[in-house]
Amino acid sequence: MTDHPVIAVFDLGKTNSKLFVLTAMGKVVAQARTRPVWNDVGDLRVLDDAALFEWVKLSLRAAVCDHGVNSIMFSGHGCTFALVRGEKLIHPILDYEQEPPTDIAGKIDTLIPKYSETFSPALPLGFNYGRHILWLKERNPDLIHEADAILSYPQFWSWKFSGHKVSEVSYLGCHSHLWAPLADDFSSLVTSQGWREKMPELARAGDWIGKYVVELENGTSAEVAVHNGVHDSNAALYYYRSLGFEDFTLVSTGTWIIIFNSSCPLEVLDSRRDMLANVTVDHQPTATIRFMGGREYDVASGGWNNAISVDALISVIAKGIFVLPSFAPGGPAQNQTGRFTGPSVDGEERAGAALLYVALMTDLSLDLIQSTNAIVVDGGLVKTGLYANLLASLRQDQRIYSSENPEGSAFGAAALVYGQVGSNPFSNDTREALPSVIAGLTDYRDAWRAMVESGDPSGRQVDHKELLV
Repeated sequence: MTDHPVIAVFDLGKTNSKLFVLTAMGKVVAQARTRPVWNDVGDLRVLDDAALFEWVKLSLRAAVCDHGVNSIMFSGHGCTFALVRGEKLIHPILDYEQEPPTDIAGKIDTLIPKYSETFSPALPLGFNYGRHILWLKERNPDLIHEADAILSYPQFWSWKFSGHKVSEVSYLGCHSHLWAPLADDFSSLVTSQGWREKMPELARAGDWIGKYVVELENGTSAEVAVHNGVHDSNAALYYYRSLGFEDFTLVSTGTWIIIFNSSCPLEVLDSRRDMLANVTVDHQPTATIRFMGGREYDVASGGWNNAISVDALISVIAKGIFVLPSFAPGGPAQNQTGRFTGPSVDGEERAGAALLYVALMTDLSLDLIQSTNAIVVDGGLVKTGLYANLLASLRQDQRIYSSENPEGSAFGAAALVYGQVGSNPFSNDTREALPSVIAGLTDYRDAWRAMVESGDPSGRQVDHKELLV
């Protein structure tokens, strides 16, 4: 690899996949994005990996031609894996948002290791991707035997471009049921199922693992160094640590809101509240809680994409409009059904109620994970403008820092590559978020918390499909 990496970071999210081209000085000089396609094939929903591969190849070639890119790095969303043999994918990549049939689920769920071993709460769908591997095994007992490797999602893409199959701990340790954080080893599920031989050798995220030859339009070619990929939220955690944050809580927002607090002891974690131990790129277990906050905001707000004013929030509070969990699977209140209470609202007020809901869910999660240190807010919800300020209003004993850069996972992935040559071109661009002045917010929070914690079923029940209209 080169001592002056110019990096193409492909940040492959569930809903949006993005490219960021960064110079050796850490400056973004180009961006591109696409939406992954998930198709229904028979009774399964699977990724159109060929279409995404073509987009990555074309985007990489343009980045090499226009900006001299010489390194490629992948950051990937969680809960996803690939079964490969030789040079082929032997089964389509599953969408993690699908539940195995009831009879199969009942059988495979008896095989899941104890929470005290994996710190992976038992979750529905494919949120623990070891569960989806077991599902495929039940569908076709020979399938796993035919695979020569089980690859985590970022490692699938690193392999596509380098030809080298490796594993990586931040992804394996992300509520997969496949990793035992305290033992720093694969879990008993991997051993009992005979999958250890399917797990390639571990390599650190960002390590150079091979090269890819880009064929250019003028008939020439260029070699690009391929680096081992990383789990997206763990990449964001690495990024802020690289900026100098040490004792802090990270609130990483996107489709999921994932909250890391390295100061929280693991014994505090409650599997019933979607609390888990993530594992950093350097093998350190880190207390985590999460909920699908970005998805829930989109659903509850009716797809609102405009700014929200403080006046809209004040009106929602004055009218006694509450949004109660949950509008997506998982999270600390996963056995409740998303609903509104109070007068019906639409437009900006509905979006304001949804934003208050996500902020209050974040506040509850921060209490559950015993966050008393500084908080850094990163990711898509920063763009709403008020999210970090709401948290500052709700948690006035803590400093809340909002990142000017909403792409912490991509920048963390780049920081791992820069670190290979002893470079760190990034500087701390966070700013302290000031509390918003919102009359009645404390009482509103207390009333909301009481309803959530009591599981109060009052209020207008709202079907998720109705909310999308």
